[in-house]
Amino acid sequence: MNIIQTFYDDMAAQYDQLFLDWHATTQEQAAILSRIFSENGFDKTAQILDCACGIGTQAIGLASIGYSVTASDISDGELAEAAVRAGKYGLKIHFEHADFCALSDVFSGQFDIVIAMDNALPHMLTGEDLASAVRSITGQIRPGGIFVASIRDYDTLLAEKPPYSPPYIHRTDKGQRVSFQTWEWIGDNYQLTQYIIDDGNSLKISKFVCEYRAVRREELTNLLLSNGCSEVVWKFSEETGFYQPIVTARK
Repeated sequence: MNIIQTFYDDMAAQYDQLFLDWHATTQEQAAILSRIFSENGFDKTAQILDCACGIGTQAIGLASIGYSVTASDISDGELAEAAVRAGKYGLKIHFEHADFCALSDVFSGQFDIVIAMDNALPHMLTGEDLASAVRSITGQIRPGGIFVASIRDYDTLLAEKPPYSPPYIHRTDKGQRVSFQTWEWIGDNYQLTQYIIDDGNSLKISKFVCEYRAVRREELTNLLLSNGCSEVVWKFSEETGFYQPIVTARK
């Protein structure tokens, strides 16, 4: 099992604690994505693959407003959590274990829309790994379909290489919950340590470690264009309302 799988398997039961209200976030993000889909000519008949679904933040939100969603991830722990959550809301989502670098090993058909949100692509620690992921993902998109992804604004972050991210502080019915990350940089790569501090009836501190590579927008754009996409558009938070820059690429 690699570090990515371990990170998300270990974090699966607590991932929703990164949000003040996880369910509300699923609805907010679904509305943002639905608007992007509509702007690109798709309605709720579109077949969607969420190839880095985690605990279902986007997949569950989109399914709840009427989209047909297939969801996959490399983490069995997060897939199990996502399936439980989908069942809780009575949603029919087809879940599969799949590495987004090898989607054709699992999926024989193509989709109108493939998404990979929440900074999933920068888990690829080399340019070759990222190229493999983009080839795999674009291979699952029908002609005329789109790929939608979000990543951190690394073009800005690489100028300073900050050692941490600002904390999120959420009031709970028992006290407060604080989550933040520390970043240890080595070139364009960094080790991320995610802390979740739950200060309620008792103090609980959780720690999870993973690795990322800061992917510049130009690199990802060029890979998408060289793998069958004819149009690549970036939009930022002030345009979309999403917390990270979003790229849309049409095949």
